[in-house]
Amino acid sequence: MQAAVEYFAERGVGDHSLRAIAEGLGTSHRMLIYHFGSREGLLVQVCEAVEAGQRDALATLAADADADPRAVVRQFWSAVSAAARRYGPLFFELSAHAMQGRSHASGLSETAVEPWVELLARICERAGVPPERARVQARLGLGVARGLLHDALITGDAAGADAAMDLFVDLVLPGSQGAHPMRFAS
Repeated sequence: MQAAVEYFAERGVGDHSLRAIAEGLGTSHRMLIYHFGSREGLLVQVCEAVEAGQRDALATLAADADADPRAVVRQFWSAVSAAARRYGPLFFELSAHAMQGRSHASGLSETAVEPWVELLARICERAGVPPERARVQARLGLGVARGLLHDALITGDAAGADAAMDLFVDLVLPGSQGAHPMRFAS
């Protein structure tokens, strides 16, 4: 699976045939059909692997109950923004496919938002955000992070995206030095 993720990160999803993908992975198209059923089945698994890997990384960072939530978010941002240089275009390409209703990316409707919101809401609550606001702030944080990743990939201004994320964390997570957490209407 990791070889397939790397293949698509390098070349994009495009219209590569299953035979071309198999050749690039050093296997046969029959093996890919056996394991994934089709090109679309392989792409579904690639989508799930990329999303699950990032969520697992955040969950691992957040598992330490004594960790400062702001530090967890900043550490995760550092890791995910570095990884986005390689895997971000693949994520955004597959996201566009989901928006266009392509079958191989339909699973993103279930994995690209809600599992992230759940995980991020728990981090927000640990930071002192009231539970009734945690999900809204989590969704906002997810949208901001993805927007900043998109910005950095298009402009190449990773430092600008990093500075914006740092400010965002200070604005939305209680307890930040000198910052007042944003409040959202219920």
